[in-house]
Amino acid sequence: MMENISALVHIKNHISYHLDQIIEEAVIMKNSLGEKDYCLLCELSNIRERFDEIQSSASFFYLKAYIAEFTKNYIEIAKALQNLSNRRHGALIIVERLDSTGSKIHGGIQINADLSSRLIESIFYPGNPLHDGALLISGDVIHSAANVLPLTTQHFGSEKIGTRHRAAIGLSDQTDALILVVSEETGKMSFALEGTLYPISSSNTNLQ
Repeated sequence: MMENISALVHIKNHISYHLDQIIEEAVIMKNSLGEKDYCLLCELSNIRERFDEIQSSASFFYLKAYIAEFTKNYIEIAKALQNLSNRRHGALIIVERLDSTGSKIHGGIQINADLSSRLIESIFYPGNPLHDGALLISGDVIHSAANVLPLTTQHFGSEKIGTRHRAAIGLSDQTDALILVVSEETGKMSFALEGTLYPISSSNTNLQ
């Protein structure tokens, strides 16, 4: 409990700092409008990066809260996620919560092994027959791999959303499961919950 309170205070301070910076930069922008050498687009880009940092920090805290209640080995998941991201090995990981996902997924290969970062990483190693599809974690057990998930029917306009991300959002639309995604193209991490995708900052995946 005290650990979560401490983490919450840290996140609040981090967000408060970036919001203060955004306010200062916004004032400078307002006062500099019309100046010949002032790059408004550059400053808007900086502010957008700060908002992204705030969202990532908040996502990290809530991710920990969502996972810790349902698996004691959430740190193993975090380790695997970071290592997969560093190597740009695509991954799709279901962390089952209160709802059973059995009726929503299919085609999986049973594993029923203790949850560990090494096993997760080996499953998603390119060339492994099980690396395509989603890994299902329930409690402290990896139940199955290569599961096929329902794709979301949401429309994202011109934004490009990959198949893994569409599958993560699709399952989170239909169950309370939390689904983690690592992009094969960029290595970026995110998680889907209740039909929404949230980014995870690579500097914030130490869940200890």
